[in-house]
Amino acid sequence: MRQQSHLFKETAKQALADPTLKIALNRTTGLLQRRRAQVIDEFPEYAEARAAAEKIKTHTLEHMAHYLAQFEANAIAAGAQVHWARTPKEASEIVIRICREAGATSATRVKSMLGEEIGLPDALSEAGIERVETDLAEHIIQLAGDPPSHIVMPAMHKTHEQVAELFREKHAEPSEDDDVTSLVESARRELRQKFLGADVGISGANFLIAENGSIVTVTNEGNAELTVTPPKTHIVTAGIEKLVPSLAHATVFLRLLSRAAIGAEITQYTTFYNGPKRKDDADGPEQMHIVLVDNHRTEMLGSFLRPMLRCIRCGACMNHCPVYASVGGHAYGAVYPGPMGSVLTPAMRDLKSTKHLPNACTLNGRCKEVCPVNIPLTDMLRSLRARQHDAGLTPPVTKWALRGWGWLARRPKLYHRVTGLAVFVMRVWSMNKGRIRRFPMAGNWTRHRDLPQPELGTFMQQYKRRQGK
Repeated sequence: MRQQSHLFKETAKQALADPTLKIALNRTTGLLQRRRAQVIDEFPEYAEARAAAEKIKTHTLEHMAHYLAQFEANAIAAGAQVHWARTPKEASEIVIRICREAGATSATRVKSMLGEEIGLPDALSEAGIERVETDLAEHIIQLAGDPPSHIVMPAMHKTHEQVAELFREKHAEPSEDDDVTSLVESARRELRQKFLGADVGISGANFLIAENGSIVTVTNEGNAELTVTPPKTHIVTAGIEKLVPSLAHATVFLRLLSRAAIGAEITQYTTFYNGPKRKDDADGPEQMHIVLVDNHRTEMLGSFLRPMLRCIRCGACMNHCPVYASVGGHAYGAVYPGPMGSVLTPAMRDLKSTKHLPNACTLNGRCKEVCPVNIPLTDMLRSLRARQHDAGLTPPVTKWALRGWGWLARRPKLYHRVTGLAVFVMRVWSMNKGRIRRFPMAGNWTRHRDLPQPELGTFMQQYKRRQGK
């Protein structure tokens, strides 16, 4: 995916003006929020599981070198070949070399954001290797020529009506009906023979288990198993932060991942792969290669961004983010959108070219509340903003506004009078209609949505009234 985060303001405006995108985002984010809330309510051990997950990840990151060495030794003992890549370019070159050594002309691929991060779709295309995306949503965006817009549901920006039209145009045997079941059947007919005819199967990994060298994939469609079992070569690409010490530790995350991601107790398919096919195995690949990717993760390990390496890529933060729900994933112009992407992208690129992303946040804190490993996303975004300011990347208008606010905030009596006057003016301006459609100097906000009518008084005025002061 081409990095375009520097265009965030322009792409966000385009997204806000797209009514179909709004329908698609509202349908899916609303559904995911309701489902998650329900399954968390029905999981009384959620708080304990969340605390345990945070503790396991924190421990693993503190002993990253030990567990990486343990994983490598056990994966090799199980028959896999382990490769190390410092950069996305190195990682994609390793994958292409393995494909060429296998004589591959086609490769099936399971959805993997790490694959997007290292630019694998483009690398396969440039190498003349046919890429077949086997996840339904990835199949949709491959046909449409779109990049993913969500890390779990990459076609979130599409309505099912748009998908039906796309399948009629692209599929050899499209369904006559536009219902979801018929669309799935159409994709199955299109992909089945490509599963069986691929030379190489490429997957990511949800977890890497150090104690036995296993990798774990979690899907709802069974496409991971069909992707990596028939070909003679299975290539795994994974970030080094996917490590967990043991199988018992992995089960803690399995209980949290699908609940946070899609609002389900568990996914349909959870598979543990431990090396290539053995002598007496009925099926499986003859070779298994695991490509472990750094891409600035070790730098994050030694910085204030270390907690970000706890991320298990569930997407819950973006499902609950008001900014993501308004503009969708493409506006971020990066592989990882939403709150987690606004932290990861500057870490993996640079602060200057991604300067809009840490500011694409209301700091409401919902992302941290729903994070299954309790990542302090808003704290890190605030720190990135401070670093932008220190690096001289803050626009002059913002600098003067911050100075003005700082001057006012140091004079509490004046501050309360000014904010009280502002609330009074906004209430009068709203004419008691409950909303404000236009307001001086707020055009960028009111162009696409209304401002709510303020409450009767500032927070402090209401507090004093309730205290009887």
